[in-house]
Amino acid sequence: MINGQFKRIFNKVFGWVYKVSPPVFLGAAIGILSIILYGAIWTESAGVLFNNVLNFISKNFGWYYIIIVSLFLTFVIWLYLSRFGKIRLGGVDSKPEFSNFEWFSMLFAAGMGMGLVFWGVAEPIMHYKQPPLSEPETMDSFRESMRYSFFHWGFHPWAIYIIFALGISYFHFRHKLPLAPRSLFYPIIGNRIFGWAGHFIDIFCTIATLLGVATSLGLGAMQLNSGINALTGIPVSTNIQVIIITIVTAIAVVSLVTGLHRGIKYLSITNLILMFSLMLFVFIFGPTLFQISVFTGTLGDYLQNIVGTSLRIDFGTDFEWQSNWTLFYWGWWLSWCPFVGIFIARVSKGRTIRQFILYVLFIPTIVTFFWFSVFGGTALNIEIFGDGGLSNIIMDNEAMALHALLGHLPISTITQWLGVLLILIFFITSSDSGSLVTDMMTSGGNPNPLTGTRIFWGVTEGAAAAALLLAGGLSSLQAASISAGLPQSIIVLACCYSLVKALIKDNKTKGIPELKKLKEDAFE
Repeated sequence: MINGQFKRIFNKVFGWVYKVSPPVFLGAAIGILSIILYGAIWTESAGVLFNNVLNFISKNFGWYYIIIVSLFLTFVIWLYLSRFGKIRLGGVDSKPEFSNFEWFSMLFAAGMGMGLVFWGVAEPIMHYKQPPLSEPETMDSFRESMRYSFFHWGFHPWAIYIIFALGISYFHFRHKLPLAPRSLFYPIIGNRIFGWAGHFIDIFCTIATLLGVATSLGLGAMQLNSGINALTGIPVSTNIQVIIITIVTAIAVVSLVTGLHRGIKYLSITNLILMFSLMLFVFIFGPTLFQISVFTGTLGDYLQNIVGTSLRIDFGTDFEWQSNWTLFYWGWWLSWCPFVGIFIARVSKGRTIRQFILYVLFIPTIVTFFWFSVFGGTALNIEIFGDGGLSNIIMDNEAMALHALLGHLPISTITQWLGVLLILIFFITSSDSGSLVTDMMTSGGNPNPLTGTRIFWGVTEGAAAAALLLAGGLSSLQAASISAGLPQSIIVLACCYSLVKALIKDNKTKGIPELKKLKEDAFE
């Protein structure tokens, strides 16, 4: 009787332990909580350390980032054109779980939605004022500013996401392996993925994901603070940003409880509608023909120079520009790839590899290019041909960029509040999606993990973002992303090898009936 009661009480209090992977959960929790405590308690020391790490990696491994990310894009293009593009994720008869619009809304919101809102105005203006190659504030720097904005947000980041997401999707839906990074290594280490080797891979990816999501949340808090300051006069400070993170994390926890099919899906769709509404407003009331010209001309410039731009390296002793921009982005996308990759994999069952690459590589990239042409093009038009003044505000505080631009257009108060709402919802969806993916990784790849542990990771993400802001703001966020991205690139590289090895082996052993049928049809 007593033993039975004790067992029931124990299961009620500690039953969640049986539904997670204890080594991964505890290892990742200890690792990220250590970073949070270090950043929150020894803020000055943490800031110096993060800055030193950033400088070391930029100077010694910048070339590696440039080469490896370019190789990832080449691999994705090859895979799209290969005969393996016909393979369906989940089997021949698998049907998509979400409509194309729902699917695109979630992958776009998870992939880079908040970053676009933050940098869509700021980056072109900042490149115009401080270009990498040309003289500042010239037509050459204008073209360069838009080309590099396209470059940083174009094919390269989505190629990184695609490799990770495709690998997870293929091994999970076709080979019934866990929805976790360890599955990517099955063709390399076999059943050892279920032991400590697999635990270590998942622990590292979980910590990298949390740092990547924390970077995004930190940027969102900075931009929300700036927007609220412009509308209400509340001061811009790190303490206010920490309060914003706390409040938004609490809201995100409520959304987490509703799950993927309700909270995250509907928030993502709402985000996309708000995003396109704001873009349409700026497109109509801004210099429309100029925006179209910027989109067309920059697209041609980007495609013509993509090889040279992809492989450009600063040869001088000053790595600051490339470190602050290209290397930061490449590290950010790499640190985010477990989060975005697993999330996209979770919602992509039923698509073929070619459909997957088409949607994830080309469609978001075109939307992103148009976003930069509308917002960045309008800002540059005001700066060059209008009354100016935007660059002074943005160079002083890049988080003010969107609100400063909207202040030059009609009904600015309404649109600025709409911008704040858009950032807020992106903030929530990033936190929600990141918590869901983190929970899946620490639950042995369970696609429907426990709500309680998901809440734990949601709170932890917010705390990590707050700690990084306290330890140095944007520079600490950049250092966290670049640091996590370096070893993460090895995992993405291993994923390329594993995916090709599995596809070739499955084809030889008739494990891919779609390709077998293609062979038969060819002889009819």
